[in-house]
Amino acid sequence: MLKHTPLFEAHLEAGARMVDFGGWEMPIHYGSQIGEHHRVRQASGMFDVSHMTVVDLEGPGTRDFLSRLLANDVARLREPGKALYSCMLNERGGVIDDLIVYFLDQTHFRLVVNAATRDKDLAWLGEQSAGFDLQLLERPQLAMLAVQGPQARAAVCELLENDTEQQAEQLKPFYAVRLDDWFIARTGYTGEDGFEITLPADDAVALWRDLLAAGVAPCGLGARDTLRLEAGMSLYGQDLDEIATPLESGLAWTVVLDGDRDFIGRDALLAQRSAGVPRRLTGLILEDRGVLRPHQQVITSAGPGELTSGSFAPTLERAIGLARIPAGAGGGCQVDIRGRLLTARMVKPPFVRKGRVCDGILA
Repeated sequence: MLKHTPLFEAHLEAGARMVDFGGWEMPIHYGSQIGEHHRVRQASGMFDVSHMTVVDLEGPGTRDFLSRLLANDVARLREPGKALYSCMLNERGGVIDDLIVYFLDQTHFRLVVNAATRDKDLAWLGEQSAGFDLQLLERPQLAMLAVQGPQARAAVCELLENDTEQQAEQLKPFYAVRLDDWFIARTGYTGEDGFEITLPADDAVALWRDLLAAGVAPCGLGARDTLRLEAGMSLYGQDLDEIATPLESGLAWTVVLDGDRDFIGRDALLAQRSAGVPRRLTGLILEDRGVLRPHQQVITSAGPGELTSGSFAPTLERAIGLARIPAGAGGGCQVDIRGRLLTARMVKPPFVRKGRVCDGILA
């Protein structure tokens, strides 16, 4: 039986088309996926992301545990509310999941992990935390709304009380603040500014309706996917998996190998770096007419690669994708689409940020 978020009935009232997403019945769109995409790029839209898994870690051993668990270095987290994006690796350097960790205080951190990986993530956290002085607490009683777009923060702040409004307005990117029972983070998965708001499930419907009344558009998972792809953001299960390392997935910037910190997967990454990383992730723009999709073969000068993500990009009005290709590949390439070899161009993601096409993307 599919699981429902606290906003399930609100989605039906708004005319959502619902689909199975990792065991959750979630909105794919509310009538126009492309229209929702443009609303986020141009104004503001909101997504129900209550299916995401929130885990609080509390206790004196929490920082040491996260230092061992994550490829990025939590020593960078010193200010309350500061967030860090990281991968959680297996011993072979493959990605168990990508996540955001928030520093609340010296003995309290919060993780937000992917919905589809919940069970294996919780099992891994439980296994690896043995011997550390901490408690793991999943927070299923919470809901989460992502409000994104150039007008998103203003729309949220107008609904807050005077003192909390000021705190939210002053929040820096990749920071979060507690406002009573709400946890407001200036983060997102669209390439636009905005907030991700974690709040008690009982408050979610009222906030959703207040934002609707303020003109914020409801948006589904379809637009969320095209927005994140234009922003060059990875999707677990497509661009990331337990086989490829972060060094092969465009996420070397999230790995701290300097120093002597011993994190899970470090030895495998050091060995791969020493031997030469065999593959890399690149952006692709299709020059011919067609549609890019995951698993299509990419033909390069250095051998074959594969599309990991692909879609029509509404902002660019053409097909784009992410592909894992041989490290030495350069220049042009071709994509095998149903037996036809179509011309594509390699570019460095992101394609779009803050409503604008990035330099060098459109030739």
